[in-house]
Amino acid sequence: MTWSALDWGILGPALIAGLLVLATHVPLGTQVLDRGIVFIDLAIAQIAGLGVIAADAVGMPEGGFAVQIAAVCAALLGALLLTWTERRAPQQQEALIGVMFILAACAGILLLAGNPHGGEHLKDLLVGQILWVNTTQLLWLAGISAVLLAAMWLGWVKRLGRFGFYGAFALAVTASVQLVGVYLVFSSLIIPALATRGHGGSKRYTIAYGLGAAGYALGLALSALFDLPSGAVIVWTLAACAMAGALLMRADITRP
Repeated sequence: MTWSALDWGILGPALIAGLLVLATHVPLGTQVLDRGIVFIDLAIAQIAGLGVIAADAVGMPEGGFAVQIAAVCAALLGALLLTWTERRAPQQQEALIGVMFILAACAGILLLAGNPHGGEHLKDLLVGQILWVNTTQLLWLAGISAVLLAAMWLGWVKRLGRFGFYGAFALAVTASVQLVGVYLVFSSLIIPALATRGHGGSKRYTIAYGLGAAGYALGLALSALFDLPSGAVIVWTLAACAMAGALLMRADITRP
C-alpha cells in the first residue's frame, strides 16, 4: 500500500469522468429497468466499440474526430435497429439485444484478428482507460452529457418516442465507453438504479447519484493504493456501495 499513489492530478480527472458518466447513466438506468431491457447498454456499447475498431482498421487516427463520428454513427444505427425490432417483435426484444451484443463483439474480434495489438485494444474497450483521461475528453463528455440531460429533463427525448430513448442512450454510451470501458458503462447504468428501485422521483436520483459517486471515489482510491486495475476495482466498489446503501435503506424502512 502506497499512500503517495493518491495523486489528485491523476485521480481527480478520473473521478470527474466517472461523475459525468453517472450524470446521464443514472436516469437512463431507471428507464432501462422499467422497460426490462437490462442488456441494452452492453449491446450499444459494443456496437459503438465496433465503430471505433472499424475506424482504426481503415487507418483513421486513434482518438481523432473521425473515430468519434464512426462510433456515434455505429451506435445510432444500432439504436435505429433496436427501435425497429421493438416495434416488430417487442416480446423478443431482450433476446434480440443479446444477439446484437454477441454479433458486435465477434465482429470486433474478427476485425482485430490481424492486428498485433488487437488484444490490447480489446482490453481497453472492455475495461477502459479512466486513469488517463485528458481535458479534451472531459470537455467532450461534459458537452454531450449537458445536451442529453437538457433533452431528457425538457421532455425532448420523450417526444421522439422509441427512437428518442434509444438515440439518447446511444449518444450517452458512445461518449462514455471509450473513457471508462464496456464494464463500467454497464455498472454505472444498472447498479445505482437497481439499488434504488424501491424509491421514486428525485429521491431515487439523489440516492443513486450518491451511491455511484461513492463507488467511483472508493474504487479509484483503492486501485491507486493497491496498484490494481481501476475499472475492475470500481465495478466491485459500485456493487459494494449499492449493496450497503440498499441494506441501510431497508433497515431504515423497517425500523419502528
